[in-house]
Amino acid sequence: MATIKTSLVEKVGYGFGDMSSSMFWKIFSYYLPFFYSNIFGLSLSQVALLLVVTRIWDAVTDPMMGILADRTETRWGKYRPYLLLMAVPFALSGVFLFTTPAATPTVKLVWAYLTYIMMMTVYTGINVPYAAMLGVVTDDSDTKTVLSSFRMFFAYGGSFIALFAWEPLCNALGGYLTPQGWNNAMLVVAAACCVLFLLSFGLTREKLHPQTASIGSDFKSLLKNAPWWILIGAALCSNLFNTVRGSTTAYFFNDVIGANVHLNLGSLSFLFYAGLFLSVGEVCNMIGVAIASPLSMALGKKSTYMLSFAALIVLSIAFFFVPVTQSGFWIMLVLQIVISLFTGIISPLVWSMYADVADFAENRDGTASTGLIFSSASMAQKFGGAFGGYAVMAMLGAFGYNTAAGAVQTPEAIQGLKILMSWIPAAVSALAIIIVFFYPLTKKRMEKIEEELAIKRNL
Repeated sequence: MATIKTSLVEKVGYGFGDMSSSMFWKIFSYYLPFFYSNIFGLSLSQVALLLVVTRIWDAVTDPMMGILADRTETRWGKYRPYLLLMAVPFALSGVFLFTTPAATPTVKLVWAYLTYIMMMTVYTGINVPYAAMLGVVTDDSDTKTVLSSFRMFFAYGGSFIALFAWEPLCNALGGYLTPQGWNNAMLVVAAACCVLFLLSFGLTREKLHPQTASIGSDFKSLLKNAPWWILIGAALCSNLFNTVRGSTTAYFFNDVIGANVHLNLGSLSFLFYAGLFLSVGEVCNMIGVAIASPLSMALGKKSTYMLSFAALIVLSIAFFFVPVTQSGFWIMLVLQIVISLFTGIISPLVWSMYADVADFAENRDGTASTGLIFSSASMAQKFGGAFGGYAVMAMLGAFGYNTAAGAVQTPEAIQGLKILMSWIPAAVSALAIIIVFFYPLTKKRMEKIEEELAIKRNL
């Protein structure tokens, strides 16, 4: 069976797109709640409500963008043109999001809603088409996993750079606990993100041209697509796991670890801070991504996904029992390394499985609706981030977390932070295993679907 090849340049170019997205997404997911509550000046309840309410808008815009992209026809293809069109608005919306106006609390709250909704709308406008490109650059399921691995490798590389540099950038450009420092740091990151998306546009090409049916037919096909429903649940769990741990980290280091804590290694001593903890995780995510492709080819995507989450249950629970001591800090770092290896394995599998779901739909119904299917992936990512952020804010409030500058937290609040870093992610991992157990698109079944599609596409 003939397959459409992709060059190394195209794989790297495709990776640049998610490198850009992830630089923004990880800063938003891990630092935005802290920014809103400790710098911008919102209460925990206001932040929690903001994170959820804005997702109602996303629930509308994601499928709308998928439908629009599926029906776009240009000389550059269906999905790729949006990388060019939305690159500058993407960068500007990030800068606005981290701008703190000198205004009354009510005006600031309105500003927070407007800029966050704008950011998520623009994020949808560029990322739904970008993700859908995976379904039209090759027709081979294993190659899609390789492309997805390139995507996630560069995504974690971008996340590493952004997270490792974020606090030093803020400090250098105005101060970590000042609005000016955060806004100036985002200006630097946003400029880099814009360039990366433009490079992604220039280095990639669309090669498949699937037929598009009516909107009603696309929705009908989607709603009766059982693998799609299962994958939505799995993707929500994956994003919940990452968001709960990630958005808790800034609070955990601020109030459990403390400031100016150093790790000692012989004569060497280096600062143990949230950015280091998170960026080490991103490097290990990259290693996990590299492992994902050969592992899934040997075991299948479904088995690899389930085994990875089983490991995350054990590792997450272990984190709860680590003491807050010098030796404990090293254990926390080791656990972060191993946890991140497994989350790195999971990430490319999810996106590759969405491409398989699109092929399943095209083979069964004659319409790929690739953009619509990948819009659901974006929606799952955002809902996972929203519910994860909401859960963190709600639990911090329930445990009596005090957002006042220099506040000393109660033992209950400290315990809540530890639970958010351990037992909650473990529970999400268990749920993910249960959901994926029912996923029907095994390696053998996808091979049969590819053979049937090759005939239908006259390849």
